[in-house]
Amino acid sequence: MEPRHNKEDEAGDLEPMWPAAMATLAIGCIYLAMPPAILLGPRWLLPSLVAVLLLPAIVLHHHPLMHRVLGYSLAGIVTFFMAASVVRLILALPDRTVLPSSLLRSGAVLWMTNVLVFASWYWRLDAGGPHGRAKRKGHSTGAFLFPQMTAGSGGDDRAWTPRFVDYLFLAFNTSTAFSPTDTAVLLRWAKVLMMVQSLISLMVIGILIGRAVNIL
Repeated sequence: MEPRHNKEDEAGDLEPMWPAAMATLAIGCIYLAMPPAILLGPRWLLPSLVAVLLLPAIVLHHHPLMHRVLGYSLAGIVTFFMAASVVRLILALPDRTVLPSSLLRSGAVLWMTNVLVFASWYWRLDAGGPHGRAKRKGHSTGAFLFPQMTAGSGGDDRAWTPRFVDYLFLAFNTSTAFSPTDTAVLLRWAKVLMMVQSLISLMVIGILIGRAVNIL
């Protein structure tokens, strides 16, 4: 007699959404610290969009299709705002009307936003996202080879699956060291995303903050 499966069984190991939700909420909050010259639209626009999309995404966390639609929409919006702010910050460099302290604050905000945005993308895309990973035992088909998945790491690596904090650590290392450090990148889309993230971090750290320090 075959065992019975239902949605509760499939979603029983679905990881909690609150770490990813807190990261997305943090993006909306730290965006408020940007100077007006760097903002895209009114100061309240991005936090409002985050709040409007995040609440139903949390409520519908156990509904894969709706959660993916809302999650991708939310990730796309914050990515667009971040990219637009990076461009506006670059364009503001020759303009001496923007105070050096504002440039430094903008660079710090954009660097933190870069980490949180790409951590969210890795979490949503890797191995089918949280819902796809919940249906599998282990993480053998992901885009990233985490240390826990390698032989000799201790424990049952076949049952291990990454959580949001693992992708946050990966994104932090990529923005800080411009490399994934202890995690191997296996799939091409992940390599492209990591190159984009490293490029944004390099522009913010090497060009924008460096320029602000020079004119202090």
